[in-house]
Amino acid sequence: MVLHNKIKVESTITSLHLFEEQQLRTVWDSEQEKWYISIVDVIEVLTGTDRPRKYWNDLKTKLKKEGSQLSEKIGQLKMQSSDGKYYQTDVADTEQLFRLIQSIPSPKAEPFKLWLAQVAAERLDELQDPELSIDRALEQYLKLGYSENWINQRLKSIEIRKELTDEWKKRGLKEGLQFATLTDIITKAWSDKTTKEYKVLKGLKKENLRDNMTNTELILNMLAEASTKDISVATNPKDFEESKIVAKQGGNVANVARLELEAKTGKKVVSELNAKDVFKSIEQDKSSKTKK
Repeated sequence: MVLHNKIKVESTITSLHLFEEQQLRTVWDSEQEKWYISIVDVIEVLTGTDRPRKYWNDLKTKLKKEGSQLSEKIGQLKMQSSDGKYYQTDVADTEQLFRLIQSIPSPKAEPFKLWLAQVAAERLDELQDPELSIDRALEQYLKLGYSENWINQRLKSIEIRKELTDEWKKRGLKEGLQFATLTDIITKAWSDKTTKEYKVLKGLKKENLRDNMTNTELILNMLAEASTKDISVATNPKDFEESKIVAKQGGNVANVARLELEAKTGKKVVSELNAKDVFKSIEQDKSSKTKK
């Protein structure tokens, strides 16, 4: 249902999908059983432009002049931006995207249409067999060059994150700004960096921070989020302000572990390294030793 061009979805799954190793932000509406995909992400993938928002604004003007009503039917959903915050973002379902792609000259147009159809079909399959979603996540991470050990940690972190957000929902907290604020508090408490500072350290823009954490960073982040959930269950915070206190307490549990580990190893846990870099370095070392 669209209200004032903002899409109202009651039950959603927010995720990232990959097309030719490029990330697109997506939201699954379980009531309508359809994907909504960020239009600027699609434009960036198809055109390679570093100014996808300007391209989209120009395209909307062009479509309007041509008498097309497509841009007027585009809705908006809150999606996470590169700064870690959530903003209203123009999105389209697969049917709208098929029509929109016709107005974007790109050699990737046909492969992208096939990809869209596959994404829609796969989601319906996953509703019948939820284990398929885990298998496909595993496959995607392997394609991106992550080690199996890291992938196991990452999938576990997704489970822990879901348990935490479910706890927040039970407390009546809202997705978007409140969830992002609490996440930022947890991250700052355990790593001594805000989410934005953490991403800057790793040289990230739109990429997911957790997808660029090393094994140790992932483990400590999981400890922080699991601790926050457990403390919340035990203390029963009554509102957002009390939940912020709990978030800091949960992050502090992991901070104690981080400081003790750094004292024992003499190495900083939070660094500019990401999981793929570490894995490639290990593989290169193995290769050089084999040649010797």
